[in-house]
Amino acid sequence: MRPIAQNSNMFSASKLTPEQIASLKQRAAEGSSMSDLQRHLKEDYEISLTYMDTRFLILDLGIELIQEPKEQPKLEEEKPAPVPTGTVTVTMDALTLPGALVSGKVTFSDGEKAIWMLDQTGRPGLDPDTAGYRPSQEDIMEFQVQLRALIEKSGL
Repeated sequence: MRPIAQNSNMFSASKLTPEQIASLKQRAAEGSSMSDLQRHLKEDYEISLTYMDTRFLILDLGIELIQEPKEQPKLEEEKPAPVPTGTVTVTMDALTLPGALVSGKVTFSDGEKAIWMLDQTGRPGLDPDTAGYRPSQEDIMEFQVQLRALIEKSGL
């Protein structure tokens, strides 16, 4: 087994003056990033370090970088609540979804909408606009009646 070669080019924190260390700490406290500190060392002190060497230097000096709080993802605009119509409406797509024998859209009595499809083996699928939505049993029965009539009317 060969011994691991030590990198003699690795920068040591002991090579910095107390003023340089104080300057790094001050810049970090003001919100500088690691690449900002790396650039500062190169431009102001002519000390070129790799990103990894800069990272180790920061760790060795006990400098804590202030991370700006990440922007909160913008919440989707709340969609207005579906307006209950009291009826179930079913339509068939002119262009069928890939992998489907037939497909279309349905609006349930409570106003919720979904995409429906029958695959090549005749298995039904329902993809509601609202994740986790489950239509009522009455709506499912009405959907099936209308779907059957729609398919018969289309000649499939």
